[in-house]
Amino acid sequence: MSRKRVAILISGRGSNMAALIEAAKATDYPAEIALVLSNVPGAGGLDLAAANGIATATVDHKSFGRDREAFERAVQAELESHAIDIVCLAGFLRILTPWLVGQWQGRMINIHPALLPAYKGLDTHARALADGVTRHGATVHFVVPEMDAGPIILQGEVPVLPGDTAEALGKRVLAVEHRIYPEALRMIATEYKLV
Repeated sequence: MSRKRVAILISGRGSNMAALIEAAKATDYPAEIALVLSNVPGAGGLDLAAANGIATATVDHKSFGRDREAFERAVQAELESHAIDIVCLAGFLRILTPWLVGQWQGRMINIHPALLPAYKGLDTHARALADGVTRHGATVHFVVPEMDAGPIILQGEVPVLPGDTAEALGKRVLAVEHRIYPEALRMIATEYKLV
């Protein structure tokens, strides 16, 4: 079995990254984590990746000022130098331009802490509670130029419980994220054919 080479882009501790790394340790998993790249020097997830023998890279967006294109071209160069097939965003706190998204059309996925198309953007748990919904969850989707709008790959639900806080709800949703992200990557890596 030819395993697809995956890059995970992070900005922080990388809890979803850790779930992907753990899943990829299985010999029958169709993807290998070949690179963890952060836009934040010293991001916690980089140490975890290195401890697991995974190549790491940092492309500090601050060193590019307001030149988003130059930053993204540096990211793209890292991805190409590691022969990446699929990109997973896992808490990567940068809005990507259509140029970079276009380089990875159908090969870049993201996890979002809500049942899209509801609650795009930030503060999803607090907004769900404010609206009084009874179900909440997480979505893995393809990345397109419009934020949180790409085709849905997989979703997982949790009930909203009486007296829930955003923090308590968020913890249950995070557990779902850690389950569905590796499964969605398995689906994409299995179906994706190298061109």
